Amino acid sequence: MKIYTKTGDDGTTGLIGGERVKKSDLRIETSGTVDELNSHLGLLNALMDDQQDKTFVEGIQSNLFVIGSHLASADSHPEYAARYILMSDVVKELEIEIDNIVAEIPQQTTFLLPGGCVPAAQAHVCRTVCRRAERRMIQLQETQKIQADMLLYMNRLSDYLYVLARKLNFHHNVIEKKWEFTCR
Repeated sequence: MKIYTKTGDDGTTGLIGGERVKKSDLRIETSGTVDELNSHLGLLNALMDDQQDKTFVEGIQSNLFVIGSHLASADSHPEYAARYILMSDVVKELEIEIDNIVAEIPQQTTFLLPGGCVPAAQAHVCRTVCRRAERRMIQLQETQKIQADMLLYMNRLSDYLYVLARKLNFHHNVIEKKWEFTCR
């Protein structure tokens, strides 16, 4: 299989189902942002030590492939989008993992600056890309039907990534920096 097909040289790309759209199409921007998040999660996974966290993040990456495929399915072939559906329990799995992490880290009493150890800083990058992907999905939903669980998943995923960053800092004995408002 060749990596380059030259079919996109005219500024278009193919959707699942064969329909071609401009590379600037909101659907492509949205699925591309989900793909960007998935790549950032791959880097996060490479930086983490805990096998349970790594396995959980790999599951998230798989779910993001489902979401990206759903988003990149042609309107002219709704049967393709129907293939790519998240299982309803994935949102609950995120919520359980968030609750487990919150139970083991110090209580948060103030706003925190993103950063800390390298894996935590990368988790914060993932969190912000996740929020952008969610915003793109909400915008895309105005013209394309998106499974409701996918939107819920993205919202919970950013919460998970936030508490994961805190957990990583905690386990690496890095004190999180509190944001202090100063007027200049």
